[in-house]
Amino acid sequence: MKLNGLIYTLPRFYKQAIFAFVVMVNIGFFTGLFFIEDTTNFNPTGIQEQYVGNDSDMKAVEMKFKKPKKEMLTLIHNHVMSLSVLFFVMATLVSITGINKHLKSFLMIEPFVSVLLTFGGLYIVWSGALWFSYIVIISGILMTLSFLGESVVIIKELFKKS
Repeated sequence: MKLNGLIYTLPRFYKQAIFAFVVMVNIGFFTGLFFIEDTTNFNPTGIQEQYVGNDSDMKAVEMKFKKPKKEMLTLIHNHVMSLSVLFFVMATLVSITGINKHLKSFLMIEPFVSVLLTFGGLYIVWSGALWFSYIVIISGILMTLSFLGESVVIIKELFKKS
């Protein structure tokens, strides 16, 4: 079965549904980034304070306590499960585009690596290896860029003539 370029041959209503899906998941994804910015300020200290707490810092503007293990496991489980499904759907859509096979492979696989590093990394930070917050930031940036790349490729390919 030939998948490369299949997106060009889809009926218009399938393309419209795919477009609507990609727009909606982008709204949800980037809303999540606003939440992360609000809770961590996108920096290692903010990540550490959010998950490990800052209750020993008497000058802290907002006192935060270490997240309980149950809360960490729930957060990791929910994000790994939902983002895996999201990235599988996005990878499936990327697979039917006509882009370069190396870029296609990267966009299809990288988000899964980033999910593992980001959310596994949060558990490692929570466990006491605070330096791992830098890995969490790098993998989070890569995950976001990959998601954005997938979205741009899919939307661009939806409107491209075969």
